Amino acid sequence: MAISLNSGLTVAVSRSIRQTPLHNVNLTTNPFSFNCNFSLTPNFSAISASQRSSSVIYSSTGTETPVVSEDTINVLDDVQVFDLDGQGVPISDLWKDRKAVVAFARHFGCVLCRIRADYLAAEKDKMDAAGVALVLIGPGSVDQARKFYEQTKFKGEVYADPSYRSYEALRFVSGITTTFTPGAGLKIIQAYMEGYRQDWELSFEKDTRTRGGWRQGGIIVAGPGKNNITYIHKDKEAGDDPDIKEILNACCVQG
Repeated sequence: MAISLNSGLTVAVSRSIRQTPLHNVNLTTNPFSFNCNFSLTPNFSAISASQRSSSVIYSSTGTETPVVSEDTINVLDDVQVFDLDGQGVPISDLWKDRKAVVAFARHFGCVLCRIRADYLAAEKDKMDAAGVALVLIGPGSVDQARKFYEQTKFKGEVYADPSYRSYEALRFVSGITTTFTPGAGLKIIQAYMEGYRQDWELSFEKDTRTRGGWRQGGIIVAGPGKNNITYIHKDKEAGDDPDIKEILNACCVQG
């Protein structure tokens, strides 16, 4: 499958049994291979700062002003996620009695979500010092969540949302045009060069392909208090991580 975008990036994705090196960069993991052909035109530009900032909503430092609607809060109150032991937990209980940074992965096989996990975990000491929990939620099964945890050794808590209802409640964007973008393509190349790998077995499971594979995630800072969501970042495209300083300001800086 090849997708050509107006910015000059052509992305070709193939699923095959053979390993196929491309321009001396082998982006292959068994049993599938990922080949990304790309070319850039001089007119290519990254997402502007104003575009990025429009995906972030937060209250002033030190205030407790919710930044999502009451309807969203009510829907989240009925959403159940599952820990690695398969125990169901109302999602709002994750921040009911504490403050938490809650990251939403695109899906558990996603290579860019593994970067998100690492970039947040690298600041866990600061979160711990401020009494803030670090949580990652992925759309998929408990088995997928376990595999992700085993592969990444994520330092925070990992939960599965097989219903995808938290993603729908928070209105995270979805669609092929949010997944195959110039920015995402370059980030994938960089991720592979840094040693990260997509788990293609997880990525090609039916439910991931038909639902989670095209829905982006985000990051919220919430609690204490079930209705208290004070920061939300909604990814505009795959790999759209906000500046880590923004997260730390939202969760760890006392006003």
